[in-house]
This record gives sequence, structure tokens and C-alpha cells, in this order.
Amino acid sequence: MRTERGSATVLVLAVLGALLLAGAGIGVLGQGQVAAIRAQTAADAAALAAAPETFFGGDPATLAWEYAHANGATLIACECPVDSTWQTRRAKVTVRVPLAVWTLGGVGVSRSAIAEFVPVALLKD
Repeated sequence: MRTERGSATVLVLAVLGALLLAGAGIGVLGQGQVAAIRAQTAADAAALAAAPETFFGGDPATLAWEYAHANGATLIACECPVDSTWQTRRAKVTVRVPLAVWTLGGVGVSRSAIAEFVPVALLKD
């Protein structure tokens, strides 16, 4: 006669394993969402800092790097040409925030932002 003693244990372990995998998946998605928000915040800050610097003659790429770094990101690109004219200009930056998920290795989340600076607005008031 076969005994079915312990068969519930196998079922419970299977259900717990599935719940554990689902929880881990939700955790990875959550970390990805947080990294995306951090990356966008860093990109916005870097672009907003670099845009006026293109008019004032400083080094917009270095300033963008500082703001990205302060927000936990790495500056990937800065299209921030210095221009001494009074024309409206745009600064575009791209940053990357690392995503620390041990199963995925060294992946990251990249985001870009564009900030516009209008020098003629300085003449108002």
C-alpha cells in the first residue's frame, strides 16, 4: 500500500517557491522604477544647470557632470555648445544610473533631458 504521507509538504514548498519568485520579480521591477526616476531627476538637474552656462561662457559639460554626479548618475553625453549670441539655446544631456540587481549584473537606466535658456529674458525688468 502506497502512503501519501508528506505530499502536502511538496505542494506547500511549490506554492512558497512561486510566491518567492513573484516577490523577487516585483522587487526587481520596483528597483528599475526607482532607478528610472533617479535617472530622470539627474538628467533634468544636469540640463538645467548646463543651459545657462552655455551663455555665460563657463564649462557646461563640467557643470552637468557635477549635477549628475550629485544625483547619483554618470554623465554619458552633453550636447551643450557655448554660444555668446543672444539666441535661444538648448542643452541636452544623457545620464545613466546603475541598477544594482545581482541577477542582471551591471545594468543601468539611461535618461535624457533638454533644457532651454533664453538670454533675452535677462533684459526684462
